[in-house]
Amino acid sequence: MAKTSEPTIIKKYANRRLYNTGTSTYVTLEDLAVMVKGEEDFVVYDAKSGDDITRSVLTQIIFEQEAKGTNLLPVSFLRQLIGFYGDSMQGLVPSYLEYSMTSLTKEQEKLRAQMTDAFGATAFDAIEDQVKRNTEMFERAMKMFMPFPTGEGAAAAAPGSEKKTAQPEASDLDDMKRQLEEMQKTISKLTDKP
Repeated sequence: MAKTSEPTIIKKYANRRLYNTGTSTYVTLEDLAVMVKGEEDFVVYDAKSGDDITRSVLTQIIFEQEAKGTNLLPVSFLRQLIGFYGDSMQGLVPSYLEYSMTSLTKEQEKLRAQMTDAFGATAFDAIEDQVKRNTEMFERAMKMFMPFPTGEGAAAAAPGSEKKTAQPEASDLDDMKRQLEEMQKTISKLTDKP
C-alpha cells in the first residue's frame, strides 16, 4: 500500500483480531511491526468503543519482540522506566525519550556510514558474522551450566547427548580472544582520530 498523509486505520475486535481498513485484510502484530519498520503510519481503534488503543498495541508489539528473545530493552532501563510512573518527573519522560530516539535515528545512518568507511563493507559484515558466532558459542557454553534442559530442546538434550558440542574448544576461545583484541585495537584507533 502506498504511503499517504493519512494514517491507516486498524480496528481491533473483541476476538483480538486486527483489521486493516486500508487493505481490507486481517493483520497480525507481526504485520504491524513490519508497517512500523516501513515507516507506515497507522492508528488502532477498538472496534466496539472507538477508543484509540494505538499505544497499548505498540506496547504489545514490543512485548512480543522481547518475548521472542530479541532483547532490546535492558532490565535496568525497564526498572528505571517503571520507577518514573507516578513520579513528579513522569511528565518529562515521554518527551525526553522521544527526543533521544529521534536523535539516535538521525545518527544511525551516520554511524553505519562511518563503520563502513572505517572497516569497509566486507569488514563490517565480518564483524556481524563474528558477533553471531560468538553469540552461538556463548549460548552453547550457557547450556553447559543449565542443570536441566528446558523448552523444545529438552528431549534432544538427553544426558550425554551434547557433551561434545556443548563445550567450546580451547582453540575457539583463543581465536575469539585474539579477534576481540584486534577489534578493540581498531576501535581505539578510530576513537583516537580527530
